[in-house]
Amino acid sequence: MPADIETSVEKICEVRMKDNIKDYSHSSRKLFSFRRYFVATWVVVLLASLISLAIATPALAHHPFGGQTPQNLFEGFLSGMGHPVVGLDHLAFVVAIGLIAAGIKGGILIPISFAIAAMLGTGIHLASMDLPLPEIAIAFSVLAFGVMVAQGQKLNARTLAVLAAVAGIFHGYAYGETIVGAEMTPLIAYLAGFTAIQMAIALGAMYLAKFATRKFEDRSDESLVQRFGWAIGGIGIAFLTDAILG
Repeated sequence: MPADIETSVEKICEVRMKDNIKDYSHSSRKLFSFRRYFVATWVVVLLASLISLAIATPALAHHPFGGQTPQNLFEGFLSGMGHPVVGLDHLAFVVAIGLIAAGIKGGILIPISFAIAAMLGTGIHLASMDLPLPEIAIAFSVLAFGVMVAQGQKLNARTLAVLAAVAGIFHGYAYGETIVGAEMTPLIAYLAGFTAIQMAIALGAMYLAKFATRKFEDRSDESLVQRFGWAIGGIGIAFLTDAILG
């Protein structure tokens, strides 16, 4: 066989081998991505199920000190930090606004507006002013923001900040129940505690979502963040059902 023909055959074989390696590598990546999303989806579903089951024992879910009014600065601060964490509807909402903020320019306005409005809502409760159907409104806010996360919403930061502020008034109103009758020192500590923990959770969710999107997400498929949105929406449905039927 002439040298030039032999060289051409070798080049063709080399090109085909490289193409086969690329195809195999691409298929392996797709298989790995499928497995990762499959596992992640079931983890989210499992977590949502466990959280929803925990709603069955709500007696202490919103009161870190068992419903007792904080008596000092230390108790006020810890109670404030605990309320948004052990109150699963509040926790789910705070995580949701952090996840939404991750994909929006100026998204930091969303958790800030929520935190400020929550303090206002607490003040409304302490002023003995009533809000209509607060538990239903809170549960609906969890559902709505969870669905927005799941759908990859396209609203701008200002609009979402306004919506978060409206929800914050109702969440803060619920927070106020724990601190009714407290003196000024534990009251201020309580406000500082729940504001600090909410901002920490929201910012943590926001930066983790940004990191996950940048490092792990396959843009051609539904993202892991969106799957968490569906889980949050499921929690909202559970609380909304409980609020309506309970």
